[in-house]
Amino acid sequence: MGAALEIRNLHVSVNNQSILKGVNLIVQQGEIHALMGPNGSGKSTLSNTIMGHPAYEVTAGQVIFDGVDLLELETDERSRLGVFMAFQYPVAIPGVTVANFLRNAINARRKVANVDDKGIPIPQFRKLMIEKMDMLHMDHTFAGRYLNDGFSGGEKKRAEILQMAILEPKIAVMDETDSGLDIDALRVVSDGVNRLYNADLGVLVITHYQRMLNYIRPQFVHIMMNGQIVESGGPELALTLEERGYDWLREKQNGEN
Repeated sequence: MGAALEIRNLHVSVNNQSILKGVNLIVQQGEIHALMGPNGSGKSTLSNTIMGHPAYEVTAGQVIFDGVDLLELETDERSRLGVFMAFQYPVAIPGVTVANFLRNAINARRKVANVDDKGIPIPQFRKLMIEKMDMLHMDHTFAGRYLNDGFSGGEKKRAEILQMAILEPKIAVMDETDSGLDIDALRVVSDGVNRLYNADLGVLVITHYQRMLNYIRPQFVHIMMNGQIVESGGPELALTLEERGYDWLREKQNGEN
């Protein structure tokens, strides 16, 4: 059994407003989970809390990864443990090439593991990067461009997938990666995720829409509403949601309350 991300009774507030109200979820390596829900349900709050965004205050609960409570760690420490987040809106960094960004990310990890490490040799890094870009069908000129600077929506998301390929996380949280993508870009990004997916990678796909799940096929689907996961099931749950919307779940929740 590989590492697992375990979210236990998680309560989170933003600006003293309660957003997450007792979230429970387990994502194992080798599994793909989809988290769906209407706007304002708490999906992005969950992803940001997993990675340690300082604006999100945890008032109760735990986020356990590979036996370690992530809530006690800084964001970079969470990353080094093997947790990765693909952003909904990746930030541009003018003046820093994709290649330099990735090499520095690798070297930062190596330095923590061994303070005397001199960094990955450039020929070795170049070989690794080209190997991963070829796997993702990416043009090699991409490496020389400034990170996300002038990138289209699809290029920004492909840069995130390249980071995943290089850093090889154990769990990847994809926060509405389909946001702003046309259907062609969505196919390209989804294909990249599918090429990376293996028994050592668990994926939590956060999305509004069933359409992304036509390309990245989850084994598990969870519906979040009002800060809680109110329904879980297999991939058929996403199809039900597409057909019936959220009203049937609201009615079900009202009936149980």
